Amino acid sequence: MDIKTFGELIDWTRDLHQNLATCLRHCAAHHDDDRAKALLTYLASHENELSRIVDEFEHQSAKNTLSTRIYDYLKHQTVHSHESCDPHYAQLNFDAIYQQVMEFHDQIMTLFQNLSERAEIPEARDLLESLLTMETNEAKRLASQVGRMDDL
Repeated sequence: MDIKTFGELIDWTRDLHQNLATCLRHCAAHHDDDRAKALLTYLASHENELSRIVDEFEHQSAKNTLSTRIYDYLKHQTVHSHESCDPHYAQLNFDAIYQQVMEFHDQIMTLFQNLSERAEIPEARDLLESLLTMETNEAKRLASQVGRMDDL
């Protein structure tokens, strides 16, 4: 993860969500279990929506905030995702798929939380807190929706 500015952080986050969506959609087509296939399809659409939402942050943020250097306090482990889409999710059951996607979101939320605690510029802190709030709310919505799927 070679991120130097807040704009690049937003691009990276958007790309992570988009890559995950693509991988989930690909794996849905190859899964044998209908329940897991439905989950993968739903998660792919959710990740596409998150990618679109994250992209809006770039359009709504001030240019000087987006160009603010971030690397001085970006000392966080890389978020683990499947950068190349392999059949990984097609081999997991419903619960394991859900758990891994939620762990992915937890890692992003932890990153945003850590960065917001270190941000010295109020506009940068506000941006990070907004990204964190969005990710947190979307993770809650995801948990609720998947919980409903599990009830069926």
